[in-house]
Amino acid sequence: MAWLALALVVFIFQIATILIVEFRHPSKTVAWLLILFCFPVIGFAVYYFVAQDYKNRRKFRKKGTTIFRKKRKLIWQNSSIVTRHFQSNNYELRREGRLFRLLTHLSESPISGCNETVVLTNGEATYEAMFKAMEQAKHHIHLEFYIFRGDRIGTRFQQLLLEKAKQGVKVRIIVDGLGSYGLNNRFVKPLKDSGIEFYSFLPPLFALYHKKLNFRNHRKIVVVDGKIGFVGGINIGDEYLGNDKKLGFWRDTQIQVRGDAVYFLQNTFVNDWFVVSNRELSDPDLYPQHECQGSEQVQMIASGPDSHWDAIQEMFFGAISVAKHRIYIQTPYFIPDLSIFTALKTAAVSKVDVRVIIPGVNDSKLVNLATLSYVEELMQAGVRFYQYKKGFMHAKVVLIDRMLASVGTANMDMRSLFMNFELNAVLFDRGTIDRLYADFEQDLKDSKELILKEFEQRSRIQKGKEVLARMLSPLL
Repeated sequence: MAWLALALVVFIFQIATILIVEFRHPSKTVAWLLILFCFPVIGFAVYYFVAQDYKNRRKFRKKGTTIFRKKRKLIWQNSSIVTRHFQSNNYELRREGRLFRLLTHLSESPISGCNETVVLTNGEATYEAMFKAMEQAKHHIHLEFYIFRGDRIGTRFQQLLLEKAKQGVKVRIIVDGLGSYGLNNRFVKPLKDSGIEFYSFLPPLFALYHKKLNFRNHRKIVVVDGKIGFVGGINIGDEYLGNDKKLGFWRDTQIQVRGDAVYFLQNTFVNDWFVVSNRELSDPDLYPQHECQGSEQVQMIASGPDSHWDAIQEMFFGAISVAKHRIYIQTPYFIPDLSIFTALKTAAVSKVDVRVIIPGVNDSKLVNLATLSYVEELMQAGVRFYQYKKGFMHAKVVLIDRMLASVGTANMDMRSLFMNFELNAVLFDRGTIDRLYADFEQDLKDSKELILKEFEQRSRIQKGKEVLARMLSPLL
């Protein structure tokens, strides 16, 4: 009986630890308690190694903020910054002073003017635009990706980077240690031997030992000569060209940008470089002066452990809350937190046209079950859901009226919004927004709408699976 009492005390201690540490996050608490009840000892061990990010956020934040303060004066001198809502080129945003103030206080990146953007739909167009920009590089090429594969397209990147390094172009690469875990030394060694600096962000064993496995760098950044940049959902891998037999055609969106916003894209890379290398990039040529070619206003919003706020989540919530006509969302993983869920539900009840495109073909059964668990209640409120049938929907796009559009790396899920390092471009140009709406309308044609009455008829077993997946969803 003594061992039983001891086991009970240990179990109560584990429960108490989770309740105390996660009291600010009820949904995470429920998920971890479920795992703990199913796997009493193993569950707590997993929690200890992968969930304790509460101590480390300040360390990342301090590093990023220090670098930013050093660069701020230079960046501001070279940029056209929008500081008042009446300076906005978008009249719908001008009427939303409260949202404007939220956007300008969320992150270390303001709304900048003098930009020119291009919407790149899918992998082929994106890769060709990246290659074209990198081929013309004179000073530096910065790459940061969650997934970098050593496959056919990855090898094409490798060969071009080796060529540019021989020409004297400085090449720096950051990959996520978990996302790019399959990248072997045979692929990386020629890069390093040529003088290319290559760093892995928190490799799995290092991250596990330091209890930082939850810190994943999900950003996808390309910056060439500090003048042209790319951000969006596309990593480096053949699957993004539709070569995955299971997923088929890969639907994605990327943004190419020239102008002031590139400074802030660059600044995100510089901050991340310091985290992985412990070396500060101080070359002023990373932020070169440029002629103002375009008039588009763009904001780069980064979020993660290096941010003061959960900036992307708060941007989504703020924009959804003021929507008057349309909220269109494309995301491969739809696992909203309570605030986003409630905001979408309230908007739909208020007769705002809310539509969400999710994958019909999925790369994760558990995530798909969690996604479906949110669908019925939102459809009852008037939200319309569509499953993309042409292939795999991986685009991460949010459209709010003709007021703003968000394109970036963040999924509409709790991992992206609260745990990952993410980066989204917020776009205010009406022409760019209209182009993204046109893409969305085409995607609707390639999708099948879920009908509430039919969806409600799914089996109890299916509903039970969805409930279980939803309980675990804060950790997915």
